Amino acid sequence: MNTYSAIVIFYFSGTGNSKKVAEWFSEVAIKKNMICNIYDISKTEIHSIEPISNNSLIVFISPVHGFNYPKITLRFIKNFPSGKNKVVLMNTRAGMKIGSIITPGITGIAFIISSILLKSKGYKIAGQIPFDMPSNWISIHPALNEKTVRFIHQENFDRVKKHSDKILDGKKDFLALRDLIQDILIAPISLGYFFIGRNVFAKSFYASYKCDNCGICINQCPVKAIKTIKGHPYWTFNCESCMKCMNSCPKRAIETAHGLFVFLAFLILRISTVIITPFLYYRDINGSIEFILINLLGIGFLFLFYYLQHLILKKSVARKLITYTSLTYYKFWGRYKSIPDFKWKKI
Repeated sequence: MNTYSAIVIFYFSGTGNSKKVAEWFSEVAIKKNMICNIYDISKTEIHSIEPISNNSLIVFISPVHGFNYPKITLRFIKNFPSGKNKVVLMNTRAGMKIGSIITPGITGIAFIISSILLKSKGYKIAGQIPFDMPSNWISIHPALNEKTVRFIHQENFDRVKKHSDKILDGKKDFLALRDLIQDILIAPISLGYFFIGRNVFAKSFYASYKCDNCGICINQCPVKAIKTIKGHPYWTFNCESCMKCMNSCPKRAIETAHGLFVFLAFLILRISTVIITPFLYYRDINGSIEFILINLLGIGFLFLFYYLQHLILKKSVARKLITYTSLTYYKFWGRYKSIPDFKWKKI
């Protein structure tokens, strides 16, 4: 007899990592003759979800952005109806490979915040499990090669089977507790990213001269963060930096504005050195005020110069010059999308 009457999985995924974990978990459940329903958070309205029986297991799976669940996931959990079900929280973190070892990512406050929200609604947390899937954040580093991705997928598939068996047998699984100290220590950075950092990264994407305005990035964006301004894709502050647009563009036309960020860093440094620091020093004002002012100035300039960059991109010469300053433009940098199971699965 099965421990649960059904399994209900909700996931958010940009390039497919969390979706893969959801599918693998479902695969294990189905082999145990369990009913399993999977919902994409970005395409699911809370009020449209059919009532979930109290004996069903609810699973939330989402990537970690800035050591926290992205806003779309947290909002979904916050608005989720109350219940008495057991809930398992999972996340996909930025895994890398060194030799035969997959380096672990950091969960941060993702499980802490979501557990508090769910417990306040009456749910019982039965598990908190991280999975170190291939890092997809190619704004920061080159894409992992397929051999590495295949290895990481195989290892995580085996881990999903192991932990799914444990959970579906009615046992608790709090693998994440082994990282609790580092997760707590990273909390200030998590909060900084959630309130400030994600707005900065939201302005790191632009469409280069390769863009043919096909609209795929706009139509597929899970948070509707891309819109057309003056006939060209424009990324708003709603962007979650899930990387779906960049990694799915058929023309490989979406780039990271590395050149713009270097220019802004230089500009802010000069303004701080010449104006802000001397001004505050002579008035004996606390250094924390300087930190706040510089960050506010940085975000303001980022919005201004990002919009100016968007306008300049209409000029063919400027489009190419701006594009050449982006590391993501060059072929060696690559792109990432979760690969099909047949490419790595052991038969």
